[in-house]
Amino acid sequence: MKKILLLLIISLFFIASGCDRIMETYGGRQNREAPEVPIPVFAVNVIPAAQGPIQDYLSLSGNIIASTAVDAFSDIAGRVSAVYVTVGRRVNRGDPIAEIDPSRPGMEFVPSIVRAPVAGTVLTLPAQVGMTISPAVPLARIGGEGLEIQLFVAERFISRISLNQRCDITLDAWPGEIFQGTVSEISPTVDTASRTMEIRVRVTNPGTRLRAGMFARVNIITERRENIVKIPISGIITRFGEQFVYVVDYSDPEIPVASRRNITPGIQVDGIVEIREGVSPNEEVVVRGQSLLEDGTRVNVIERLQPLN
Repeated sequence: MKKILLLLIISLFFIASGCDRIMETYGGRQNREAPEVPIPVFAVNVIPAAQGPIQDYLSLSGNIIASTAVDAFSDIAGRVSAVYVTVGRRVNRGDPIAEIDPSRPGMEFVPSIVRAPVAGTVLTLPAQVGMTISPAVPLARIGGEGLEIQLFVAERFISRISLNQRCDITLDAWPGEIFQGTVSEISPTVDTASRTMEIRVRVTNPGTRLRAGMFARVNIITERRENIVKIPISGIITRFGEQFVYVVDYSDPEIPVASRRNITPGIQVDGIVEIREGVSPNEEVVVRGQSLLEDGTRVNVIERLQPLN
């Protein structure tokens, strides 16, 4: 009997020891603290929101023409015996253009001098020595002092055009330079074939560097606003019909986070957008790396871009 009791005691001892080991193995792991999951930090590039002007424009192209062009005619028929000017020459009103000899076989008459009807530049010169002309044939075309650019605007843009709008003009002949002009004339009709409207832009000609016949690119300034907040359009995110940006919040300088801002955009020109509501000047807007951000996400600013001009 004593042996049986001793065996029972030994068995219970080993059973209890095994349970303790099992509890230590499995239950102990549950009681241990779970390892900390690192908080993600996203690398971003930012740019300070700039304050300044922004302008919208309509880009067109056309040819430079003389604002006024007058043909010089002879009062009599005859043969051109002399030409006193060349194409491109500057003439004053009354300067001689050509000499016409009305003489016929057996009859001699005093030559007639054809004079410039206006001051300007000789644009074309059909007259050649020896040719026979009549009073209906022009001897020369003289362009006035001013120059204009002839442009054609598509019908859908007509509402954006008005007189005296400022224009920035560039030419291949003078790369890197911007000439100034204004809308001086708007056609009252639209061409039914091309669905375009003709306009004229009067251009300043410093140093007479511009000439009729040159090809010009014209930006017509249709709208300009001062002292607005602007950022690159690449910083705007559109989701489910909402537009917003992420601004870096430095409330805790040691832990900068992304703050979501719903915005109201305005004019968009050349990759720059006006922000009417949602962002203040000099706030740092995320322009790269924002696709994975959420409101309150920690960020690491890798690069700060120069603010827009």
